[in-house]
Amino acid sequence: MRRITCILFLSYGINTAAAQTAAVHLNPDTTYQTISNFGASDAWSCQFVGQWPDVKKNVIADWLFSTDTTASGQPAGIGLSMWRFNIGAGTAKQTDIKDEWHRAGTWEDQEGQLWFLQAAKKHHVPQFLAFVNSPPVNLTLNGKGFATKGMSNISPDKYDAFAVSITDAISGIYKKTGILFDYISPVNEPQWDWSDDKQEGCPYNNEQISGVTKSLSKALINKKIPTKIVIGEAGQIDYLYAKLNKPDKGEQIHAFFDKNSPYYVGDLANVKHIISAHSYFTTSPAAKAIGIRSNLAKAAKNITFWQSEYCILGGNDGEINGDKRDYGMDAALYLARVIHYDLTVANAAAWQYWLAVSPYDYKDGLIYIDKNKTDGEYRDSKMLWVLGNYSRFIRPGAKRIKVTIDNNDLLVSAYKNTDKTIDIVIVNSSKEAVKIAMDKAFRAYVTSDTGNLQPTGIGKTIDIPARSVVTLTNH
Repeated sequence: MRRITCILFLSYGINTAAAQTAAVHLNPDTTYQTISNFGASDAWSCQFVGQWPDVKKNVIADWLFSTDTTASGQPAGIGLSMWRFNIGAGTAKQTDIKDEWHRAGTWEDQEGQLWFLQAAKKHHVPQFLAFVNSPPVNLTLNGKGFATKGMSNISPDKYDAFAVSITDAISGIYKKTGILFDYISPVNEPQWDWSDDKQEGCPYNNEQISGVTKSLSKALINKKIPTKIVIGEAGQIDYLYAKLNKPDKGEQIHAFFDKNSPYYVGDLANVKHIISAHSYFTTSPAAKAIGIRSNLAKAAKNITFWQSEYCILGGNDGEINGDKRDYGMDAALYLARVIHYDLTVANAAAWQYWLAVSPYDYKDGLIYIDKNKTDGEYRDSKMLWVLGNYSRFIRPGAKRIKVTIDNNDLLVSAYKNTDKTIDIVIVNSSKEAVKIAMDKAFRAYVTSDTGNLQPTGIGKTIDIPARSVVTLTNH
């Protein structure tokens, strides 16, 4: 059993030799979950941005997908390892959803999104997932992409047709682009009513999700499509293990993966033993976040958990509000804390962000754009690059490894890649800098007020600036 010890010197403008020290203990032989991917989705702006001038959309694609570096060692992008493609319900041809940017066409009409899908492939993104918010409008009960009075918007006798529409989209996109989706997620946030006119959505209870999943499994097999089904996408992660206020929509780990459940789908060959959920409304304060994630880890000990959608939403117990854009480190540090707890407490094997590109005055995007269909300005955020502190370095197949620290002000996690290299991610939300002395040489990549994944020289002593997220790597 190997143990690597690092010493942290807390710098308060005094001589480092006299500073208080804290030790980091790294144990690469004690491993936890295997990381599947880090991702983001193309909803909904990519349908338009994908038709912007080439020079602009290529910069955006580079920021999201590139694993290249400049001559100085600066990463060109955050190297996402998963891209989520939204298969629309056909609402782009309707006017019921008031915001045109929240409507979505069927796959044949999604040229802009297909451009980003192909750009991801060109940048060697290794994994692709298609997700569905609503059944096609020609199959829904009310002919719309959102529900009526919180009721599921598709009848059980249409599940098979719904499944065929999904397989048609998967095979059609493959024929057009050469990209076959690794995963398909057929429902999204089924706990919510989806009865307004803000976006596509469809409620389901667990019985209905089981029915849709069985129909989709059969349709994929009939068409000999190897794409695997991932279910869940719960509106909150605690719906995975608790009933909460919707007993027929909660306890989803038990509902779908307990052999004694009437809604069991774990015996279907093309259903992955993965349960996905969204971290919304469970992230503040820190004690609450840790408690919920500890409960989830216990409930999911025999199944893989994916955190499949998150942005800063709501009031978060007064810590940060989702309203208004924030290009800086306040939002980025909060996001880093969420990622840290999802990975280290909930043992998430995947972590996927909500909107890769947003036109809104909200903390929902990694990249922000003008709300213009044909051209406009674009701007990166610190949230983009902080996600990159994880996604750019921790690659599919990496294992989270044991790391402890004597200082509770820092959040530290560590990962061993398949090539045995190690990455350590440190979140320093304090206003004080930290100096780390290590027994082996690492290079640091620093995201702070003054830089984005800014590389430093290789050394055994590394500065961790105040209010920064730093990845240490021995790649």
